[in-house]
Amino acid sequence: MMPEPPNPQPFLDDEGPEPARDTDAGAVFVLQSKGQWWHAGFHLTTAIVGPTILTLPYAFRGLGWPVGFLCLTAMGIVTFYSYYLMSKVLDYCEKAGRRHIRFRELAADVLGSGWMFYFVIFIQTAINTGVGIGAILLAGECIKIMYTELSPNGSLKLYHFIAMVTVVMIVISQLPSFHSLRHINLGSLLLSLGYSFLVVVACVYAGTSKNAPQRDYSLDSSASIRVFNAFTSISIIAAIFGNGILPEIQATLAPPATGKMVKGLVMCYTVIFITFYATAVSGYWVFGNKSSSNILESLMPDEGPSLAPTWVLGLAVVFVLLQLLAIGLVYSQVAYEIMEKNSADVNQGMFSKRNLIPRIILRSVYMILCGFFAAMLPFFGDISGVVGAVGFIPLDFVLPMLLYNKTHKPTKSTFTYWLNMSIMVVFTGVGLMGTFSSVRKLVLDAKEFKLFSDDVID
Repeated sequence: MMPEPPNPQPFLDDEGPEPARDTDAGAVFVLQSKGQWWHAGFHLTTAIVGPTILTLPYAFRGLGWPVGFLCLTAMGIVTFYSYYLMSKVLDYCEKAGRRHIRFRELAADVLGSGWMFYFVIFIQTAINTGVGIGAILLAGECIKIMYTELSPNGSLKLYHFIAMVTVVMIVISQLPSFHSLRHINLGSLLLSLGYSFLVVVACVYAGTSKNAPQRDYSLDSSASIRVFNAFTSISIIAAIFGNGILPEIQATLAPPATGKMVKGLVMCYTVIFITFYATAVSGYWVFGNKSSSNILESLMPDEGPSLAPTWVLGLAVVFVLLQLLAIGLVYSQVAYEIMEKNSADVNQGMFSKRNLIPRIILRSVYMILCGFFAAMLPFFGDISGVVGAVGFIPLDFVLPMLLYNKTHKPTKSTFTYWLNMSIMVVFTGVGLMGTFSSVRKLVLDAKEFKLFSDDVID
């Protein structure tokens, strides 16, 4: 059952009643507002700084050094600015007595459009399922890499490992609330720093060894293919920087939430600066235009010995796998909140039989579907590009600017107004081109594999 939208009405400057939350099972059980700013920082860092950063060298191969650096830096600046504006809009609404805990309700209220409610639900669903599929696929691929090193002639296939990961995700997805993930997401932050450091060490070792791969940073000779590859890479970077669930993360903050999210953003982007550049530069420096959509796979080629000490790569794989559990949990919260709102009875306890059984069934089915599509369509790099173009660009590069202009009403003579308008126009165009190029590559790659393939297509 789809959730009902709030009554569409334009945003009002005067104070209005805060929506009742004590009868909303999604708010009471999943989006509990108990956290501190550092908890929001943990959640946000987990949502952004994940194993998808291992795709950055792959994104660079479609851009080259100068444009790759430019796009990575520009995306970082624009997304920080965008998330800052989003937190200001949420603070503004809270001061007006209209605290919003869901992106879809915020957009529908501020823009006064009922269809916006369903548009955001559609986009968030694309993001959540896309990330869920990609996370499970990457986890399965990492286990396969380690398995192949330990047992080169083993009989297990990629879909077997995906099934294993899916079972684990079903079990841990039963954690009831977003706030209950705060300690897990602190561990996730530390794990991201850990495997980023190990990957950099492995790349430096590989690049300076006698078996160092031949480096080639040239782009495709065809101008049209270079353009398509560039927009696909931009979409991948947008997906890596995106999260699309900032209002839900800010909803976990204990009221008043005003000003707390900015501190969490600073924490998150400190980790981003350390991990993103280190992984992108070291991986692309070693492998150039031969970079895989999972840099660990490049370091452990199918033919020949590993290019770095096995224990370093094995430890990195373990860190990645552990963090993927947190990634899957964070991005499932919006889906679980929708399920809980429509299936749970807020008048009975969170762990009552009436609420526990539907929760177990619905969350298990959701994870099984993500695992099934991960096994059937092994397109990790391509999935990241499509999700970035279709999902993250509208929610993270367009809507925050539009919402800010609507609530804070900067005059047309101000720099802020035109900066926001420029970002919206530019990234709307990037999103359209990125969608076309990403879907094109997905279609082309679809010809190269069979269903439930044992190989991930780059």
